[in-house]
Formats: sequence, C-alpha cells, structure tokens
Amino acid sequence: MKKPENKIMLIAYADSIGKNLRDLDRILSEKFPGLFGGLHVLPFYPSSGDRGFAVIDYDTVDPSFGTWEDIDHLADQYYMMADFMLNHVSIRSREFRDYMEKGDESAYRDMFIDWDKFWPPGRPNREDMDVLYRRKERGPYLTFTRRDGKQVRLWNTFFEEQIDIDPRSEATRDYYERNLKRIASHVPLIRFDAFAYASKRPGTSCFFVEPDIWDVLEIGMEPLRESGTEILPEIHENYTIQMKMAEKGYWVYDFALPMLLLHGLKSGRTDRLIHWLNICPRKQFTTLDTHDGIGVVDVAGLLSAEEIDLVRTDVDRILSDAKPYIKFPGMIKTSGKKAQLYQLGCTYYSALDCNDDAYLLARIVQFFAPGIPQVYYVGLLAGKNDVEALKRGEELRSINRHTFSEEEIDKALESPMLQRMYEIMRFRNSYPAFGGEISIGHCGKGGALSITWTKEGAQTTLTADFCTKRYSIRYRDTRTGEWRTL
Repeated sequence: MKKPENKIMLIAYADSIGKNLRDLDRILSEKFPGLFGGLHVLPFYPSSGDRGFAVIDYDTVDPSFGTWEDIDHLADQYYMMADFMLNHVSIRSREFRDYMEKGDESAYRDMFIDWDKFWPPGRPNREDMDVLYRRKERGPYLTFTRRDGKQVRLWNTFFEEQIDIDPRSEATRDYYERNLKRIASHVPLIRFDAFAYASKRPGTSCFFVEPDIWDVLEIGMEPLRESGTEILPEIHENYTIQMKMAEKGYWVYDFALPMLLLHGLKSGRTDRLIHWLNICPRKQFTTLDTHDGIGVVDVAGLLSAEEIDLVRTDVDRILSDAKPYIKFPGMIKTSGKKAQLYQLGCTYYSALDCNDDAYLLARIVQFFAPGIPQVYYVGLLAGKNDVEALKRGEELRSINRHTFSEEEIDKALESPMLQRMYEIMRFRNSYPAFGGEISIGHCGKGGALSITWTKEGAQTTLTADFCTKRYSIRYRDTRTGEWRTL
C-alpha cells in the first residue's frame, strides 16, 4: 500500500461516482488522471444506515461495492484512508444482537452504556442535562427490550441505527483490536469518526472531556502501533480543539477554512482568513466540503457572530427552494445555551451562488493553504444542491450527497472552470515548493491575499483579489530558473 504524501485526496463514497469500487477505480484513472494522490472512501463495510456509518461489521467489504482485493488495488495507486467508529456500532451488529439475546450473560454486556447505571443515584438532574453536548433535543438514549423481557435505556448519540459503546470495557477493547488491525492491513491512514463523543463522564458535556479524551485516543491507537498506521481524529467543533490536537502531534482537519473563505468571498475581506492561515496547524487536511456539510461551530472566535450571520443569511437565501423540505436543520445543544446551528446543509458551489469565479478562487486558496487538500466528490464536479433528494424525503445531508451518473460526470467535465481547477490541482501535486516554507499576507488592499511557497530552488506565489475574484499564479521553472505564469 502507498504511504501518505503531500498530494490532494479525494473523498467519495464507494458508489457516488460509479456503482462500486471498480467503477470508481476506472473513472478516476480515465477521467481524472493526476488529480489525486490520496483517496478516502467513506464507509464501505456492511451497514444498516447513515450511508455507511452504522457499521454492522468490519470483516468484509459490502458485497455491492466489491471486496478487500478492490480496496487493496486502490491502495496500491493512492494513499488510502478508511473510517472506524470509536463511538458507536450498528444495532444490527452481532455484538449488540448477542446482548439483546443473552442479556447479562452476554460477553458484550459491558460494551454498551446503560443510561441509568451511568449516572449517580438521583441523576441526571437539570444541570446535568443542560451541560450535556447533544445532537438532538431529547436525552441521548434509546430504550430496548431484551429477550429476557428487561427494558434497558442505552446511550445513543446519533441515529436510531447506531448505539454508543464504552471504550474502557474489555469487550470494546477486543472489538477495537480485532477490527482496527484488519483495517490497518489494507490502508495506511484511519479516520476516527466522531471520536470526541466517546469521552463520557457524569457532570460534564460528555464531548471531548479532558483528560479522558486522551485516554480514549491511546486505547484506539494501541492496536495500530505495530503497523505504524496513522490516525486522523474527526472533530466538528470549535477550532481551538483542533489546535489542542495539533499541539500533541496528531493529524487534524481544518474545518474553519470553509466558512472563512465563504465570508471572505461574500464580504470582499481577507483579514480574517489571513489571520487564520498564519496561525492554523500545519499538519492538517484542509476541506471546503464534506459528506456532513459546512461547519459553523468550528469558526466561532475567528469570525464574529455578525460575520457568521452574514454567511448564514446569504446561504439561507440560496436555500430558499429547499427550505420547504428541510424538516430538522443541523443543531447542537450544550452548556445551558439555546440550540445552535451546527452546520450549513449546502454544496460549496451552491453556497457561492454557483459563481464560477468565486468557486475557482476558493479552491485555489485551499490548494495553497497549509496542509493537504481534500476534495469531496461533489465539489470535484461543482455539484449543485440536490433538492430533488429532499423532495423524495431523504435526510437533510442528502442535499450534498448526489450520486453522479457517468453522463453527469461527462457533462461536468465540459466546464472550462473545472478544467482550469484540474490543471491547478495537477500543479499542486507535482510542484516541489509545496510543503516547504510558506509566507502569507496582504498584497496591497483589504480584499487582497498573497501566499508564497518556497523550497530550495522552487517558488510559487498566489495573489488574489476577493473583491474582483481575480488571481494570478506565478512559479519559478526548476529547470531554467525562469518565472512563469500558470
């Protein structure tokens, strides 16, 4: 398998551009040569919901997608990342079914978190519930009836097909070891999905609880030490948490960049963006869009409430045709506050009003920003909001999860803007200055930005104007030493 390198990574489902892994392999090689060094295939295991994130087991690849051999073939061409859920399993998993069948006699009984046993007597009280970090208004538990007739309330952070597990139980540690070692035998990089929810202690938010969270990470990493597999912990929350992770040497996501770029391109200001680019972690993966949406909570403190509202209000306008079909916008509830907007359900191209110049500039800045760029498959094709999916009654995030036919892919490839974006992606993957020294600043006025990368004899500079959406890319030819314009 290929090891991680400083080249752009594609994020895609196994069946989002093509019907399966073999189609994905063929389409990438035929239609997108040279664009990607890495590939994150979102959960490709047997699953009972949440488009793969309610994993039944990690033993096999979902047969409708392919086999481990197909994963291995992709891993020989791209450095690959795969998901592992530290926080939850499917209620269809054999471990949960065994517990429902055998009750207290099950070897997996301690794997699941009994809501009533978790709390001290007489709790949770109102204060406990107010401070709890919740993804839904009610308490994060579901009631199940075991075969012996006993009803149990078990911790459930997300959807009804997913049930939380306790990282400290022996059964869970065995589960981690067995499955993480299997995944690590096929890919060099594993994403710990939603791992911050796995740190639970009465009287706390039960989200990224310190020092507990560092113990959880150690438990998850232990099975991977022998293989040297790297991890990418996934946290959609305030940027300061990413900074804490980076200080300890972990890979992190730059989930602040998407909103900062939207604000800059909508306001014509670059000062907020420049500030972040100068202080953000360097060992990171950058995103503009993901399968979840555009994070809002991540950027609080880097943008003021009024600046966030500027972006939110404009995206609300863009979503006017989808609003009648959006039943429950993505919210969180914590620390006694009212429910807050968690993310924007919108494709990035639509969030920029399908403006080619603005979208291309956003991508170029991402490619020049510190870190390794990730491009979500919808963004690769400048996909618009899939309102029809919402009309069919699919969940909110389906607006940004369109499955593309080959005809739709070929149509998108006719876009001059996308062809220009692909040219710059190939430059980003091949030019040696990226990964060297970086300099970021203004270049004359408030809506301007400059980013320069330098490494030995290679140097490239991006200058951009967020008011006019114009840009230039210059670089030194490493063979002749002459300056050229891309």
